[in-house]
Amino acid sequence: MLKYLVFAVFILSVALAAGSVALVSRLRNRYRAEIFSSLLYFLVFVFTFGFYGIWGQVIIKAFLSPYIDPDLIIRFTDISLFMGLPFLVFAWLMLMRFSGEISGRKYNNKHLSWFLLVNFGVIFALGYIIAQEKLLNPEILIRYYFISMNFFYSSVATFLIIFPKKGKSFIHAYDRRTITAGIITVMLLQCILLLFYSLSVYITVGFILAFFAGNSFLPVYLTYGTMMSSLSEESGRDVSFEEFCKKYEVSPRETDIVCEICNGLSNKEIANKLFISLQTVKDHTHRIYIKTNVRSRVQLINLVKEEVPPSK
Repeated sequence: MLKYLVFAVFILSVALAAGSVALVSRLRNRYRAEIFSSLLYFLVFVFTFGFYGIWGQVIIKAFLSPYIDPDLIIRFTDISLFMGLPFLVFAWLMLMRFSGEISGRKYNNKHLSWFLLVNFGVIFALGYIIAQEKLLNPEILIRYYFISMNFFYSSVATFLIIFPKKGKSFIHAYDRRTITAGIITVMLLQCILLLFYSLSVYITVGFILAFFAGNSFLPVYLTYGTMMSSLSEESGRDVSFEEFCKKYEVSPRETDIVCEICNGLSNKEIANKLFISLQTVKDHTHRIYIKTNVRSRVQLINLVKEEVPPSK
């Protein structure tokens, strides 16, 4: 029963990671806002750590423990966890960039250099302590490192978002409060579960769920919440039809079909005019809907009208 539970959680972890990356990629392609690049990189790094550092331990213990000495298994899991820490550092860096950009702040290479210098210095110090055998349990040491740094950077991120630079925030106050509440809730849940990580396999599974589901909060909220209205208005200003098609990666043939849909032609009329089959028109239309994130002709026409102002 436990094996099936672990397998189900692994599949769910993959689905959450892939779905979150897909949502942010769609937001970045649609709005062309720099904040979504930072959020996308954050997800890539944090989920890489999740699979390499967290799931790596589970897989090593599950598949190698019957064949390898227990002390060697512990050493393998400690190394796997420690080698995943740089991914966490870059994930926190991207979280700081995202939080700063969403609140109207800008970061330069000097900030980047200091951040990496300090954090990798901490990792090297941690590695030195771990190398000194019998001082501390490496797994416990790394666990408390994650808890403390996760608490610190989540707190900094929420501070940056809730107190934006005057007149520079991309989102209104309600969304800032919702996002910060979500970040803090996720952080507290992860830290509490991690404190009791080794007491029960079910707590371990709970932490893994909290890690992957918690880091999916921002993509889900930014996609289905109310924050995107202001960015939508920004993205629709002075955009030509050519730029509209480039923005949504609409192919030349799909561009012809979008034009005819906006002209009010039916699928059959489009097929006759462009000398292609009716099924080809339907296939192109379906791909256009996916690229522009609409579900009907009416929504597509309204999107084109919204983002492509009439020529003067």
